[in-house]
Amino acid sequence: MPGERLAVRDTSEVGRFPGAAPPTKVELTIHNEEEKKQEEGGCRRWFRKMCPCCCKRQNSTSNDVTDKVEYVKPPEPANSSDTDTYLNFMLNIPLSEIKLSVCSVDLLSSKMGQNRQEHHTDLYQGDELIIRRGQTFQIELELNRPFNADNDKLHLDLRTGPLPMVSKGTHVIVPLVDHLEDERWEAKIVEKNVNKIKLSVNSPASAVIGLYGVTVTTSSSKDEAATTHNSSKNIVMLFNPWCEEDVVFLDDEEERKEYVLNDIGRIYYGTEKQIGARTWNFGQFHEGILEACLFILEKSDMPPSGRGDPVNVVRVISAMINAQDDFGVLVGNWSGDYSDGVSPSAWSSSVEILRKYLSSNGTPVSYGQCWVFSGITTTVLRCLGIPARSVTNFQSAHDTDVSLTTDVYFDENMKLIDYLNSDSVWNFHVWNDCWMARPDLPPGLGGWQAVDSTPQETSQGTFRCGPASVNAIRSGQVYLKHDTPFVFAEVNSDKIYWQRKLDGTFCQIQSEKKAVGHCISTKAVGSDERADITHLYKHQEGSEEERIAVETASRYGSKPDVYSSAMAEDVCVEVKMEGEGPMMGADAQLSILVKNLSSQPRRTTLHSQVAVMYYTGVPFSVPLHHTEKTIEWVLPYQQYQNQLVDQAALMLTLSGRVSETQQVLANQTSFRLRTPDLNITPLGDAFVGKEMAAKITFTNPLPRMLKGVVFRVEGLGLQKGHEVVVGDVGGHSTVTLTEHFIPTQPGPRKLVASLDCKQLTQVHGVADIVVLETLLKGYFNH
Repeated sequence: MPGERLAVRDTSEVGRFPGAAPPTKVELTIHNEEEKKQEEGGCRRWFRKMCPCCCKRQNSTSNDVTDKVEYVKPPEPANSSDTDTYLNFMLNIPLSEIKLSVCSVDLLSSKMGQNRQEHHTDLYQGDELIIRRGQTFQIELELNRPFNADNDKLHLDLRTGPLPMVSKGTHVIVPLVDHLEDERWEAKIVEKNVNKIKLSVNSPASAVIGLYGVTVTTSSSKDEAATTHNSSKNIVMLFNPWCEEDVVFLDDEEERKEYVLNDIGRIYYGTEKQIGARTWNFGQFHEGILEACLFILEKSDMPPSGRGDPVNVVRVISAMINAQDDFGVLVGNWSGDYSDGVSPSAWSSSVEILRKYLSSNGTPVSYGQCWVFSGITTTVLRCLGIPARSVTNFQSAHDTDVSLTTDVYFDENMKLIDYLNSDSVWNFHVWNDCWMARPDLPPGLGGWQAVDSTPQETSQGTFRCGPASVNAIRSGQVYLKHDTPFVFAEVNSDKIYWQRKLDGTFCQIQSEKKAVGHCISTKAVGSDERADITHLYKHQEGSEEERIAVETASRYGSKPDVYSSAMAEDVCVEVKMEGEGPMMGADAQLSILVKNLSSQPRRTTLHSQVAVMYYTGVPFSVPLHHTEKTIEWVLPYQQYQNQLVDQAALMLTLSGRVSETQQVLANQTSFRLRTPDLNITPLGDAFVGKEMAAKITFTNPLPRMLKGVVFRVEGLGLQKGHEVVVGDVGGHSTVTLTEHFIPTQPGPRKLVASLDCKQLTQVHGVADIVVLETLLKGYFNH
């Protein structure tokens, strides 16, 4: 009833505290709806603060009658540390009889917090707890009462995958211990604050990577049913190159910064004599990329229990980056027709591709070629914590019959037999190196491992390649897994020329021992310079060690007797070019150098053929009365202008026979027609949060109109990737556009642009922009 009061004298707690106050008068007032706005009692406020789980505030919109407890003056403990006794006094319930439960879980996942900083994951976007295995992390629990180590029990449950199992390592039970030990899941209380405790949690360096749900289980006695609390946030576990026990451990801080933390790199292309470089935004920390990488793992058929082994993970990533047989990320296309997608040469970033794949729930993105597959692979591996880099091999062989040689077939008249020439040598090919120990191989074969996501040949029924030990490749140990023979042939196979005889059989007429695997390149650590790593893949060309490796490998191939006989040769032919080579839109001019190594005169007739455009030159006779002779070879622009695709690359094949000795001459040389750069000029200084601009200029090098020109512009920390439709650009015309954007992150940044046009490819540019923090923050507020 309104205003009705009932005085209650409670004598049960007299003398409980030293110096306790006399019995307290407690007034219980039952209020009606009109009195609900009165102030809440101090006792209940204190109790709610001490035990928020058990004493929740009533909803102000409730229509229920509210019972409100008011007190005259509560006693205060003489000793402030005697909180448990005070709580018992207030509740008149022994502390041990209050069932322990968790009110909330704080994963301490802030980007600037201790966990993310110590685990080197502070660059990832988002507020999930992103950690690396083999390293402790901390979480904070809020309980409904103080934790009593003598009676209370607590453990964590971490689960990953659709069907977590303890036996598979996908359901982890983390016990509470007094002392943490390495290489096991354990948790220890490191801090107490009334009803809050902070746990230090340790994980083994072999833990399964991926997304974990977190549950806290508590109980107070053996007979009591346990209570559970599910965290609203998840834990993402990654590989740990900073942990010595992790098989991906990399013992060099500068290399870890480059191969794990650097989100921008360089990818090389062209030919060995015309090496081009383009900037690539790996963007492994960009918003949505970690989610996309985990999505790729989920979409693969690899069970979650296999995600603790980086060999398995890399092998799956190699398959999932291409869409050839598993609806992976990217569709390969070498046809020259990209009308229903994006031209491979127009991409300059992994970010847009991976985000598009994620947002479409796994619809493959169109289109890519080797450097795009490699760029995405670098992004995914670095994002998951595996050190990785993009690697370009010039004069890269594609062995289709496991002969470990690159075979070229001619007919009786020294004309190429196209249908037999399935082996090929690409002017360049891009794959990846990743770093890990290889406990599954003999000692000494850890370190860099080659992995290739470009769909070329199947491996165990799937288009993938690697990881293959680079040390094994170097020594010719092609019998070791995975796919070592294929990579060996790419970098160190001999090119064998065969001629068909009148009876239909073939005989070996020449071999080139230095035709494959040149200038193997990757971005240098800490700079934009090119690092040549050929020595990691093969011994010095022509050395005894290199020849032993080649002949050792060939014994495991489909033509083990190819090196059974040697042939005498006293005439050789090679092709040279002046400077950086011919320019797109101009006549292509090369020099053919024929050398006579004997003391007798020689005469040969050479045939020339250019691949891509199927242009066959007129045979020319070369008398060799002297040591050497140079012939100028010219391919007019009018004869190649409508034939080129993608790389603007040409393959010149020379073949002939020496009249006096019947020695066969054969040579294949690739070259590319150089394309112009996009010139990017920043306008003004760059500050975080302040608009700036950059000017992009392009000049059409061709005497013909370019149709449907599109620019693609992106800069990590500067602006999101987007397209700028330019339209048609006349012959030798210049286009200038100005980009306006607001930098969001300080430090050195790169603005990257590329041109997308069917008639002209591999046109791109980059500008280095140093973004400063906004000057004099708050100065203008005075």
